[in-house]
Amino acid sequence: MRAAHSKKVGTGSNKRPEKLNVHIRNSWRTNLQLIRSIGNMIGYKKSLSEWQCLSEVKMGRGSPIPPMLRRKIVEQYQKGVSQRKIAKSLKLSSSTVHNIIQRFRESGTISVRKGQGRKTILDARDLRALRRHCITYRNATVMEITTWAQEYFQKTLSVNTIHRAIRRCRLKLYRSKKKPYLNMIQKRRRFLWAKAHLKWTVAKWKTVLWSDESKFEVLFGKLGRHVIRTKEDKDNPSCYQRSVQKPASLMVWGCMSACGMGSLHIWKGTINAERYIQVLEQHMLPSRRRLFQGRPCIFQHDNARPHTASITTSWLRRRRIRVLKWPACSPDLSPIENIWRIIKRKMRQRRPKTVEQLEACIRQEWDNIPIPKLEQLVSSVPRRLQTVIKRRGDATQW
Repeated sequence: MRAAHSKKVGTGSNKRPEKLNVHIRNSWRTNLQLIRSIGNMIGYKKSLSEWQCLSEVKMGRGSPIPPMLRRKIVEQYQKGVSQRKIAKSLKLSSSTVHNIIQRFRESGTISVRKGQGRKTILDARDLRALRRHCITYRNATVMEITTWAQEYFQKTLSVNTIHRAIRRCRLKLYRSKKKPYLNMIQKRRRFLWAKAHLKWTVAKWKTVLWSDESKFEVLFGKLGRHVIRTKEDKDNPSCYQRSVQKPASLMVWGCMSACGMGSLHIWKGTINAERYIQVLEQHMLPSRRRLFQGRPCIFQHDNARPHTASITTSWLRRRRIRVLKWPACSPDLSPIENIWRIIKRKMRQRRPKTVEQLEACIRQEWDNIPIPKLEQLVSSVPRRLQTVIKRRGDATQW
């Protein structure tokens, strides 16, 4: 009796998979016929293997209807076919067809509507207040802004929330440019100087011989303040920023004009008025003769102490060298400052490790400055003066 019962049960269990396989084959054929019918309606033909691959792709719960099928629904609706017939012919629910047609009526598109998601803590009015505060206090840290926002909005806000809100305000944290400090007297003098020289033409500025000094350091070991790492690698020796307490450096003097680059001199030791006069005799005068070839020119240098010393001014007066009067703390008005910036950028790329390599690289990059670049920088001086006047003597972007 037990054997018979077990045999009967075993026979039933063997028939079950066979019925299941028949059901799967029937459902697969139904899906394949549906896909073929849709393809025939839109005039698209595929091979049997391609249709089989498409039939094996299952649409998950809540997945959007494909754009091809959405366009077909809209086309049928525009032809006057009822929603019920469209749903029946395409094997879709009536609510799905109704929603797609309703979306087409409202917006004229068939794209999927973006999900609403969780509402943001700060609305549009709060973001406007946050933007005004950030623009008013540009140097405030994110922690300070977060503390202010919690007190102002009376809401629980984190630092990450304020970070995202600042980005939503189309603002971003940047490293600020370094500019010299200007008091009210210096701004006033810059403003008056710019107004006095605003009538100078570009041809007049091309007769100026620009000169300046700059300091170059050996960048060995300074690999920048940013490093790519994980949170746990903060104490990895390869992630440290190595810095030298007193790096080797060079003080360089140079001159240039729109006609070409002048001489370059490497200072050794301290700079005083006597040594500065020697540099002018050995480098400035030959560069002046070579670049201007006897034509009248104007010499420019800043208000450093060796430049404004009495023996320096008397030497320039004896040589009958016309000097351009220069406002204090105005490196942004001199084109040679852009030349130093270009060379220092090249030094960061080449990274010389010794003073000898640094000097050789500086001289090489100095000689490689093209003349069109010099003409472009000198031609920008009138625009710089206009910016100074517009900003009432404050620092410019150059």
